[in-house]
Amino acid sequence: MREFIYYSRTAPTSGNFGEDLQEAGRIDIAIHTVIAVFFLSHKIRSDARLHLLFAGPPDPVKHLTIHPVTEGKTGIDKIYLGKKDVSSILKKMLYKYREGENREVFPGFHIEKKGFLEVVKKMYGEDRNLYVLDPDGEDIRLAEIGKTPVFILGDHKGLPDKEFKRLKTMCKPVTIGKRTYFASQTVACVNNELDRREDDGRLSRE
Repeated sequence: MREFIYYSRTAPTSGNFGEDLQEAGRIDIAIHTVIAVFFLSHKIRSDARLHLLFAGPPDPVKHLTIHPVTEGKTGIDKIYLGKKDVSSILKKMLYKYREGENREVFPGFHIEKKGFLEVVKKMYGEDRNLYVLDPDGEDIRLAEIGKTPVFILGDHKGLPDKEFKRLKTMCKPVTIGKRTYFASQTVACVNNELDRREDDGRLSRE
């Protein structure tokens, strides 16, 4: 299992956002990130989990966890997930939030109120292999990647300086290269590297 943590300083924390997704706290970046994490050609990844941390108004911070169920009957065991559905699914998840709950809105789709560092610290305490995307980090093609890795990245504004400094005490900094890519493109590059390592036996599929 591979996991990604995407942090957005501006993404809305209520489902009341409009159709202009760029104006809605740049939630369009989160949507493209969801697509990059899970979608292959004619297939949804079952070996990935995504954590979305939204810190925009009106009620930050919301922690949305997505690990789509791919087996069973649609409408009973799982929901249909297509590229055009991501926006409406995120909107419904935000609408369905209830204070004090970690609520499963759809099979494999949860929402709760939890801070960014709180999520990271929990994984760190579980001895997960944590990696933060950093232009000054080690080239991901050369870096040692452990089992069940977790990759952390930010939105167009990047990770806040205070949190980033804390992250570097818990995570290994890695980079996909000298150029700056969109968050979704960064995820695609990481997924490709992990796929290649799995295919040639350099990374466990667990």
